[in-house]
This record gives sequence, structure tokens and C-alpha cells, in this order.
Amino acid sequence: MFIGMVLDNSKNNCKPAEVADEMSAALVEVANERCKGAYAKVFSYFAPRLRSYALKQMGNEALAMEMVQDTMANVWQKAHLFDASKGSPSTWIFTIARNIRFDMLRKLQNRKEDICSDDLWPVLCEQTPDANETSLDEQITLEQVGQLFENLPDKQRAVIEAIYLDGKSQQEVADQLSIPLGTVKSRTRLALQRLKDMLEDHD
Repeated sequence: MFIGMVLDNSKNNCKPAEVADEMSAALVEVANERCKGAYAKVFSYFAPRLRSYALKQMGNEALAMEMVQDTMANVWQKAHLFDASKGSPSTWIFTIARNIRFDMLRKLQNRKEDICSDDLWPVLCEQTPDANETSLDEQITLEQVGQLFENLPDKQRAVIEAIYLDGKSQQEVADQLSIPLGTVKSRTRLALQRLKDMLEDHD
């Protein structure tokens, strides 16, 4: 909703107090009347500012845009919770943004831990000195993995594909396949151990 709006139109000649009053009134309209025009006004004012904040915090355009979209979606859904007597629209909206940032960072960390936890095969999580370079040994290993990958049982291969190719967390895979999280972890562990054993057999 309103995602196609221009995000670089952040100029406004009104005084801060006038802007705060205008945005407060718009949020009340969104809350009470679900007014899309009022929401568009809030969006056009805050989206560029949120984008600048998100870029500084996340350091990634795609993540920044996701953060902006999630924040403004929350503004639409939770406008009834805004109380001008407790703070300005800016404070309220940026508090939402910070909470979403924390959630995003936690999900990213959980995904990293899912993939790189100690009980998973460490070869898939090795870091080279230069992120843009891959060592010859690692290239060979990854080529071998690709060749041996097809030998995995279908259920284990489906889990590995979802995690390593689609970048999903183990919880997301569990939801996608409608299986318990413990089953996903077990299949992941078994698949990586099988790959490790097959690699050792080929050495």
C-alpha cells in the first residue's frame, strides 16, 4: 500500500510544531476513519525520513526498504494506539521503526545461528579473509558438495535447499513444510553429516 510513492520528496516548509499537529490530525483520521488520503499524507512525509534512518541502521537498501514498509504498515494497522498527549507522531513512528529494526536484526541473527550453529557442518560457514575471494580448497569443496547433494534423501535435500539455497531459517522451513522445528533440525544435522561423510569417502 502506497509503496510506489516517491521516497525522496522530504522537503517541507512548515514549522515542526505545525507538522506535528498536521501529522497528529492525519493519524487520528487514519485511526477513526481508515482514511487513505490521510495515510498517504503521513506516508509521504515519514517514508523518506524512515528510509534515511533505515539505511544508516541496516546498511542495506533492500533491508532498509523492508523496514520502511513494515513500519508504515504498522502505522496503518496501529494508528488507533497513537496518543498525541504522550508524544509526537515522529516519536511514535520512529519507536515503531526501532522495534521493527530489533525484530529484523533478531531474525537475521537467528538465521545465522540456524545455519552456523556448532552442531552443523562448519565447512558451509567458513569465512575467507576476503569476502570477495574464495580459496581453491573451498571451491573444490563446494563443487564436491554440489555433486554429492543429489545423493541425499528427498526429505533431507528439501530442508537443505530451503536453508542454504532459499536462505530460510529453520523455523521458516518448519512452517513451510508443516513439520516440527525439531524435525527440521534433525534432518539438517543428518544431511550435513551425510555430506561430510561422503566428502571424507571421496578424499
